[in-house]
Amino acid sequence: MDNFLEIFLIAAAIAIILNVILKKFEIPTIIGYIAAGEIISEIYHLSGKGEITHIAEFGIVFLMFTIGLEFSFKHLMAMKQEVFLNGSLQMLTCGFVFTLITMGILGLGDKSATIAGFALALSSTAVVLKMLNDNGDINEQYGRKALGILLFQDIAVIPLLLLVDIFSSNNQDIGQLLLTSLISAIILIALLFFIGKYLVDRVFRLIIRASSQEIFIATILFMVIGASFLANYFGFSYSLGAFIAGALIAETKYKHKIEADLIPFRDLLLGLFFMTVGMQIQLDIITENWFLICILTLLIMSMKFGIIFGFLFLYTKKRVALKTAFSIAQIGEFALAIFSLLQAKGMLDIKTSQILIVVSIITMIITPFILNNIRKIANVVEDMTLNKNTIQNNTQQYKLKNHLVIFGYGRLGQEMVQRIKNTGVPYLVLESDLNLVELGNSRGENVIFANAAQEETLKIANIEECAVAVITITNEAKLEMLCQLLSSYPKPIDTIIHVSGNLEKMLFSSIDENIRVINSEKILARNLVQEALECRIHKNT
Repeated sequence: MDNFLEIFLIAAAIAIILNVILKKFEIPTIIGYIAAGEIISEIYHLSGKGEITHIAEFGIVFLMFTIGLEFSFKHLMAMKQEVFLNGSLQMLTCGFVFTLITMGILGLGDKSATIAGFALALSSTAVVLKMLNDNGDINEQYGRKALGILLFQDIAVIPLLLLVDIFSSNNQDIGQLLLTSLISAIILIALLFFIGKYLVDRVFRLIIRASSQEIFIATILFMVIGASFLANYFGFSYSLGAFIAGALIAETKYKHKIEADLIPFRDLLLGLFFMTVGMQIQLDIITENWFLICILTLLIMSMKFGIIFGFLFLYTKKRVALKTAFSIAQIGEFALAIFSLLQAKGMLDIKTSQILIVVSIITMIITPFILNNIRKIANVVEDMTLNKNTIQNNTQQYKLKNHLVIFGYGRLGQEMVQRIKNTGVPYLVLESDLNLVELGNSRGENVIFANAAQEETLKIANIEECAVAVITITNEAKLEMLCQLLSSYPKPIDTIIHVSGNLEKMLFSSIDENIRVINSEKILARNLVQEALECRIHKNT
């Protein structure tokens, strides 16, 4: 490639300009890199192959190495349910389903459909883990479950690549190929284990004594690339060798310094990788098959989401299952490599390969938007399901009338409930924080998950037949909105609200005589309860 430097400079300039613009709109840099790759491909008629692709692959290599640093073999065994149980369930179920889809919609043969189907079951390690690391969710419960499934998928790439060799080599002895691969795997793991256990610590001790930062970084790069080379030499992916090397070095005391020094290399090479992804897009095939691409994108993401959520929901919290399923519903970067390999071996035609590659890229582009708003999306889904079903079930069970409706189960709301329980007066608490709802339910209290700002919620809570409504929420906007909403009912609803500071003056314009405002910085729950009970008694006399 004679004009490599020119292409590199123009691509870097385009990527920088695009990402500066996209960052103003909080759009992830991944999209900028992919767009830059497509623009360069159209200008210079590139196809994302050659020297650039080989260099860019090391973005994934360094990512897998840093993942290995975070999870040693001890941690991997501690995560055996997330990795081996969840991972195998996801890969097998999604793989079989997508095999049938590729056979039915794309008309692929059995062998090609099997490999393509299981490739579609892979999710994007590069996109998901980068986003989870950036926003700090990697240590949350859903982040660990997503990580476990992604690690299993990276291991599953090995038999997929083996299947490509088996199905494309009609004359080769399959038994011999499997035996050779097994022996190679044992030798590779044993060799890396020996190096990691007996050599790495001694080498780093000598390097540290040299007091040279550049020698330290050079040593790290040598180990990462060396482990990748060994894995590739024995017939496995570069990233597997890097992951094993990272997991071995994680046992040493140098892991944190190594990770900090490698992050700049990892992020830059990941950007280059996504540029090569953009180079693989052929616009003419996309325009001819845009409807099929849209259908496949929606079908694959929804099916993968449904499958992952389905088996996680059986033994974990619904919110965790939702966030995990949303986070890994895309198709991964390893699938792109498998589709390209299938095309090179004549198992996929160029049209089908391009359709699958573009569908994968679209799902990867959508993923950052999902991960950046994962909590909002989970709240909306819960609001659509829990809010309606849980409230309806609770209120139908109690059929409350002449009761107290309490908005908010925070500290003040909890104190109120404790005092009201002793009086025997019926009550209902509306709370939008699921953690607080679970806390109240664990105490045997009538707390339900609800968005109090919805009129339908207030109808289900039978607000018109309540004795009094008590608002313990401190958010100014929500306070004013609730006051206006309760004041809009034809039948006056006695309401007590707690405010602090000068908020009372701000609310007077929107409240009427049925609303009592208690203004105190150190209000006690018994004052609110007393006001509520007096109001209820007065109403019944």
